[in-house]
Amino acid sequence: MRSIIGIELHIQVNRVGSKLFCSCPTNYYSAEANRNTCPVCLGLPGSLPVVNYSVIEKATRLALALSSRISGSLIFVRKHYFYPDLPKNYQISQYDRAGMVPFASGGYLDIGFGGSSKRIRIRRINIEEDPAKISYPEGDPLKSPYSLIDYNRSGMPLLEIVTEADMESSKEVRAFLEKILTLVDYLDICDPDLEGAFRVDANISIEGGERVEVKNIGSLRDVEKAINYELTRQRNIIRAGGSVKRETRHWDSARGVTVTSRAKEYEEDYRYFPDPDLPPIEITKEFIDNVSSNMPELPWVRAERFIESYGLSRYEANVLTSRRWLADYFENALKYYGNPSKLADLLINDFLGIVNEHGGSPRVVKGSPDKVGKLLSFLDRGVISIKILKQILPDVVLRDLDPEEIIRSRGLDVISDRSVIEKLVDEVFRENPKAVEDAKKNPKAINFLIGKVMAKTRGKAHPAIVREVVARKLRE
Repeated sequence: MRSIIGIELHIQVNRVGSKLFCSCPTNYYSAEANRNTCPVCLGLPGSLPVVNYSVIEKATRLALALSSRISGSLIFVRKHYFYPDLPKNYQISQYDRAGMVPFASGGYLDIGFGGSSKRIRIRRINIEEDPAKISYPEGDPLKSPYSLIDYNRSGMPLLEIVTEADMESSKEVRAFLEKILTLVDYLDICDPDLEGAFRVDANISIEGGERVEVKNIGSLRDVEKAINYELTRQRNIIRAGGSVKRETRHWDSARGVTVTSRAKEYEEDYRYFPDPDLPPIEITKEFIDNVSSNMPELPWVRAERFIESYGLSRYEANVLTSRRWLADYFENALKYYGNPSKLADLLINDFLGIVNEHGGSPRVVKGSPDKVGKLLSFLDRGVISIKILKQILPDVVLRDLDPEEIIRSRGLDVISDRSVIEKLVDEVFRENPKAVEDAKKNPKAINFLIGKVMAKTRGKAHPAIVREVVARKLRE
């Protein structure tokens, strides 16, 4: 039974100074509830919206990157529905029927999946406002005795990307989402790592059956889980001889199930009509050309450049360009350390591990790129061992401590004096005569002796010199 999946992705435009139709700040994440509000975003009678033109510029960037056709006129409409998070009882959005057009239509994004490429078509891109945030004390609207509403989010600018139903699995959906989120980061539209920065509505059906919409999924992991659960649920209904009904469901992440929310509305239920407070805005060719001429380097273009210019593998290039801040960090560190391969290895395998252990946000990174480059140069010069480097790295990354000062104050520099190492090896040989005889017969047993020498120096002895001295003395 073939799966058919399309998504509606809502991306917050959180890299602009104010909300979509008022001057309230967009940085509401740590603000006191209902503090970043005004008559406009609270929907009070008599208040009038004024468009934030920076959002239109961001939407233009996205449309150009996705090869979408930008409409010549931006028409805002009222989408009516009644819910506590929408004080006006309508959402200012866009529509693509009866003379009302979306901001952009068409376009595509190619995703790499299973060793091949697949094109996911874009149906439309809309500009709209975000509703408020409803919180349930029990985490479940059905179990909570009351609900709380925070209007700080009300009026936040959103870009809605609606795809065609071109995806057939949760893994394809995730690959699409990951690439889009990387793109909006590079286009300076959104910080996708912020809580609530994106939400997904997934339209899921089995070929020949009705479509079910699963709304407001807030993480990549939950998107995969929700789609997999819903596909299994629908297949089981069909196998049992039943039929899937058209409805809207929500994802209960605590229980790992989709739950009926309401019967699916049809478009006419929303009673769309042009917003009389917002006249059409002309999107001129000159405006589009100006935005186009100032487009940043796109992530997939940057990945190819990393491969060609720095000799990185595709995997390394894709990881390093998965977030703009990480790619910038890599290139800035290269100004102080000239081995791209070694630097990439450290950033991917150690640096990112430290960041992820502390929440995954780039905000935890205090250490400047030059300090990471300096640390690697100490390793190349034999000042420190790889073990010491990994010991020091968290302090460099999280506390911005100077590597040279750490090494000096903690006495971590490598012991490279051959006479000192010779004496240590002689001690180990005297203390472990049987291991010495074993190593003369079995070359692999040399590692035991090397380990004993390293233990005596608490890992500070230069490992290459230790190995060389041990091997020579075994031959004598």
